[in-house]
Amino acid sequence: MRIEHHQVHHVRPRHLLVRIVTDGGLVGWGEATLEGHTLAVAGAIGQLMRMIAGEDPRRIEHLWQRMYRGSFYRGGPVLGSAISGIEQALWDILGKSLNAPVHALLGGAVRDRIRMYAQIDASTPERAVEDYRRKRATGITAFKLVPWDAVKPVDSPAVVQRVVDTMEALRTEAGDGVDFALDAHGRLSPAMSIRVAEAIAPYQPMFLEEPCLPENVDAMVTVARSTTVPIATGERLITRWAFREVIEKQAAAILQPDPSHVGGILETRKIAAMAETYYMAVAPHCPLSGVALAACLAVDACLPNFLIQEHVTLGEDLLAEPFVIEGGHVAVSTKPGLGIEIDESKLAALACDGHWQTPELRHDDGAVADW
Repeated sequence: MRIEHHQVHHVRPRHLLVRIVTDGGLVGWGEATLEGHTLAVAGAIGQLMRMIAGEDPRRIEHLWQRMYRGSFYRGGPVLGSAISGIEQALWDILGKSLNAPVHALLGGAVRDRIRMYAQIDASTPERAVEDYRRKRATGITAFKLVPWDAVKPVDSPAVVQRVVDTMEALRTEAGDGVDFALDAHGRLSPAMSIRVAEAIAPYQPMFLEEPCLPENVDAMVTVARSTTVPIATGERLITRWAFREVIEKQAAAILQPDPSHVGGILETRKIAAMAETYYMAVAPHCPLSGVALAACLAVDACLPNFLIQEHVTLGEDLLAEPFVIEGGHVAVSTKPGLGIEIDESKLAALACDGHWQTPELRHDDGAVADW
């Protein structure tokens, strides 16, 4: 079996899919979306595919090593996302060639179903409760919210109070049987993170995600040591080498590698194994399409330290058979490969040129804020 050719598909609103075709006609799909930079990733995919053209797609580890180590410069979100999309497609091909789901090739499933969480619009406490009611009706029992815009390094009590009001409104509505996580998107300084964590601790959030930016691990350690709220991070970290310091310094309780950025499915599995030795949980990041979700679910099924899976879509806009949530969970797939089939008519309808720009966030004085 040999890699014959590939295609990249820019898909609305901001996704980048990879299709790899073998000489025997097997097709594998992966997702390499890097929001705001998909054109750069598409270029990197073309270079990498030229490197591995004609190779046996089933030699996934070997091809990963060639793509990652064979071009001198390593890491970074563009290269990481390009490798991730290709690697997912190779796993899809391998699974299809053996008539086995990907998780069966990674040691087998350790669970029968995968718990999911949804996003809540937290622009106001009232809006958060309204959105929670609507999504809770689908059976989901865990939610994440981003109740911040631009936050100054040391901001007013009103910024903290808004978060408290939102959490109080949600806890009053939902009781203690529902989980709520908060995502700071790196918009808080360590000082503001500590204030916020102290204020929300009585509401027992499932985790506080990216309380500060991840480049300075010691800063995150300071936050983690200051609170009983579990700290989560990882969506912007590429490969296990970037996660090593976070794990060794125990800067977080929950790691969030993104299989579409971090290096792919097997790299996510390796990071989870590293985290397991420190008793850390793994909750893969996934605000992308149904293809990326399929990759996440494949690895979720075989992680002993898996916690919960993010999603913003179940693939209704792209997949022939979207995923289904029942009782807040998605059943572990028994279908070959990633277990998905792309609806070609839907794919054609969503085609775009890839020119999606990440919105800018500004402080009230006009200065650029962390997005």
